[in-house]
Amino acid sequence: MKDTRSLRERYDDVRERVARAAEKSGRRASDVMLVAVTKYASIEDIRELVSYGHIDLGENRVQQLVQRAAIIEEFSNRRRERGAAPSAPSVRWHMIGSLQRNKVRQAIEVSKLIHSVDSLRLAEELQDFAEERASGPGGESIGPVDVLVEVNISGERSKHGVAPAAARHLVDMIDTMVALRPRGIMCMAPTPKAGEEASLDDARRVFTRCKEIFDEIRAIGSGGERFDILSMGMSDDFEVAIECGANLVRVGSAIFGESKSTTDEDDDEDDDEK
Repeated sequence: MKDTRSLRERYDDVRERVARAAEKSGRRASDVMLVAVTKYASIEDIRELVSYGHIDLGENRVQQLVQRAAIIEEFSNRRRERGAAPSAPSVRWHMIGSLQRNKVRQAIEVSKLIHSVDSLRLAEELQDFAEERASGPGGESIGPVDVLVEVNISGERSKHGVAPAAARHLVDMIDTMVALRPRGIMCMAPTPKAGEEASLDDARRVFTRCKEIFDEIRAIGSGGERFDILSMGMSDDFEVAIECGANLVRVGSAIFGESKSTTDEDDDEDDDEK
């Protein structure tokens, strides 16, 4: 059945569901960051969401990320100039899709957090461009680039990410890079097989294991005190992810409505983005 609710109604519903799931896991709604995935959202919908005060937005493709960041920044500046939102915080953009090494420079210019570091080679590429940026004009005021290590918990060949056993090692390697800062890890629930529906039990098993890895890395001090983000959960399973310990969820269709595409709009990992 088509969801005929307004954007405001869907957004409020998601926030209420986040709050209930957080409470169920002994936390507050404010303990969970909601990243609204805008991959298939219209610019008008993004502007409307920003006008509600939402500031964390996620994109899968670098080109679209850069374009939309510029448009929304202009929109936000106009609102401030008109006095509509004089003290509104700036939008924080998250790069959540797989990242091609030749698009690293663009990504770090606009991203508050890069979610999908899945290899030492990509981390080194990010380090090179981040260090170059920091050494340029005004670079002394630019801090390290915050990143998450993507872990392929389910072991599916269709997914990116390091093997669970390699997650700590990659975090340690990134922690030695002066221009990068490992902030946590992320994972995705298993993709259902053809003809089957997504299983929340399967998702829970993956999320539980990811939380264990996150806790193990924190316990030995890898990544330091700022290693504090566990990104799990999308539109179909974010409540389960929160119950399993996620403190960041990536939600697209539950906020903006269903896409006409059959591709998962929340965290699609396109081949042309790798």
